[in-house]
Amino acid sequence: MKNSNQFLWALTASLAGFLFGFDTVVISGANLPIKELWQTSPLFHGTFIMSMALWGTVIGSLLGSIPSQRLGRKNTLIWIGILYFVSAVGSGLAPDPYTFSFFRFIGGFGVGASTVAGPMYISEISIPKNRGKLVALYQFNIVFGILIAFISNYLLKGFDGNNDWRWMLGIEGLPAIIYFVAVFFIPKSPRWLITVKQDEKGAREVLEKMGIEDVDKELAEIEAAEANTQQSESFFSKYKKPAILAFLVAFFNQLSGITFVLYYVPEILEIAGLASRDSLFNSIAIGAINLVFTFVGIYLIDRAGRRQLLIIGSIGYIVSLLMIALSFYADLSSGILLASIMIFIASHAVGQGAIIWVFIAEIFPNHVRAKGTSWGTGTHWVFAAIISLLGPVVIAIFQANPWPIFVIFAGMMVLQLLFALVMMPETKGISLEDIQKKLGI
Repeated sequence: MKNSNQFLWALTASLAGFLFGFDTVVISGANLPIKELWQTSPLFHGTFIMSMALWGTVIGSLLGSIPSQRLGRKNTLIWIGILYFVSAVGSGLAPDPYTFSFFRFIGGFGVGASTVAGPMYISEISIPKNRGKLVALYQFNIVFGILIAFISNYLLKGFDGNNDWRWMLGIEGLPAIIYFVAVFFIPKSPRWLITVKQDEKGAREVLEKMGIEDVDKELAEIEAAEANTQQSESFFSKYKKPAILAFLVAFFNQLSGITFVLYYVPEILEIAGLASRDSLFNSIAIGAINLVFTFVGIYLIDRAGRRQLLIIGSIGYIVSLLMIALSFYADLSSGILLASIMIFIASHAVGQGAIIWVFIAEIFPNHVRAKGTSWGTGTHWVFAAIISLLGPVVIAIFQANPWPIFVIFAGMMVLQLLFALVMMPETKGISLEDIQKKLGI
């Protein structure tokens, strides 16, 4: 019963990830219709139409630590639901590219804030032995949201003529309302209650519902860890090691090319000779592979561990990216290209996709976890926005044969493999307070 409480709370909070996944990828179906409707240049299209949401995500992730720390993780998640709803309806009704970009920015802000508050909340209401898989529910919901967005785009293609894309974007308002209501019923984070509100009674009640066997001991360990880290040194001076680890994990996540592939997969497949509707259908297959292998990642994350999954994923990245490059370079069949992209997606789901939000949310001490998570997720979204912005320009440059793009991504994944082998610590099965000790902070 107690473990079911943790699962239910984690599942509810992770619905922010569903909206994140849906909101981020739904634009792939609207990409080409909007380009044809407003006849914007590649640079304008990349800067405002495609990447404006990601720039909102950058701001949301960098500022998400402020409400997460002051208002609490739960209250921040509530406000995120409002942002998602406003963005969905506004984007679907937008009369021009500037209004559209504004509402996409609002949704991106919600996405960014959710990557701070969601994983952090889940990590703080979980026990060590299941923290990995519970935080990974956030990633599962991202992937599920991506799959549902691909299916939604496919089903709505041809639904309302030139207005198909408006329905694709606006329909997100429905799950946003469901999430907004559900999140009212989860408790506040016990670690936030202690470190920020000094509410030991409230924290005790939550810890008891979590099924902690010795609540007094748990409270003492949290308070001792907090007392040990209350020093005047600056964030980057005192927490240099976890800050570097968070930066590198987030940096390599995006330099794998995952955002490039997810945002532009219909266009990439059309370059390979598939028709528009076929490319949308194949996007669904890619989303399904992502979901299946996310289950694999969730199953293994508390067994094999974070570091081992990143090593496995890195090898898969390198092989699949080189296969994609070869498919374009040697003009192989579109079936080989599609299979290579699916291997790429599977490698991401098992590796980076499974571990990024878990790892970043668990390597910082309680009282700076909001700031540290914001730093890591902010890094992730800065690079995601840059890649999204440059995507249309790069595709235009390599329109005939985009193989060099994927060779560059493969080279970055060789560096990620070295990072996992040499620098990355293992955090599975260790309490948040003991991870702090392991990292020497």
